[in-house]
Amino acid sequence: MVSKTEEAQLNRLENQVDNGGGGAWEYLCLVRKLKVRRSEKVLKYGMSILNDLSKRSSLGSEEWTLYEQVAVAAMDCQCLDVAKDLSKLLRKEFPESKRIGRLEAMLLEAKGSWEEAEKAYSSFLEDSPLDQVIHKRRVAMAKAQGNISGAIEWLNKYLEIFMADNDAWRELAEIYVSLQMYKQAAFCYEELILSQPTVPLYHLAYADILYTIGGLENIQTAKKYYASVINLTGGKNIRALFGISLCTSAIGLLAKGRNKEDKENPELQSLVATALEKDYKQRAPDKLSLLTTALRSLKVSS
Repeated sequence: MVSKTEEAQLNRLENQVDNGGGGAWEYLCLVRKLKVRRSEKVLKYGMSILNDLSKRSSLGSEEWTLYEQVAVAAMDCQCLDVAKDLSKLLRKEFPESKRIGRLEAMLLEAKGSWEEAEKAYSSFLEDSPLDQVIHKRRVAMAKAQGNISGAIEWLNKYLEIFMADNDAWRELAEIYVSLQMYKQAAFCYEELILSQPTVPLYHLAYADILYTIGGLENIQTAKKYYASVINLTGGKNIRALFGISLCTSAIGLLAKGRNKEDKENPELQSLVATALEKDYKQRAPDKLSLLTTALRSLKVSS
């Protein structure tokens, strides 16, 4: 996950290169380090270096890393002839490289030659069953073909081997949410929270899912996770504040006639309403009346 500081650094460097201020190689290195996709920029600035003999020669062994990076970007941009030419140069330099073999299989994917690509990936996995890149390519290929059930199957198999891959857990959770398979998505976010308990995004997504599933117990738990988001963000997450408001209203309706411990404490409701009103006064005073109406409809006000 790219931090705000890293994203700002990347954007500054991109603007610098776009405006002719130099730093193309540094930009390409940062894109590669952060594992972000800026394919059009990578293709443009990468080819400008590769087509300049003096610049290319100054890279030393990093020249071949750039060839690979630009080849992948060319596939993304559907410049398949460029990707093919770069792959051939790499194959000539590294005739026995499995890494180049993966690149060639990706080119088959980009061409839509799914069966050939699958055969290539299966062959690679026979030799290297723990190759993460190949496992991930199979997931990507299934998604590209619209085979969502296949993507779920490959992701689950991948996570049986690489259980600590948080990005894979999150990708699987998002697929489950898109299919309205909320219980399975909740399980994925439970794994993420166990792995990285201080990431507010995971607490927020988990709370959203529990609220969507519904039922008194789930909504009470959702409220606790919305509260943890507020705690982790210093009270600055508006979505979590609204989440507590919605949970409070729902619990009030669902807990009618139940034990006192199931009912809501009005103190938290008031604090949430006050925090929301304060934020709206600062950021969107013209929308304050809409907020007040919404909170009244939920029977939550300061």
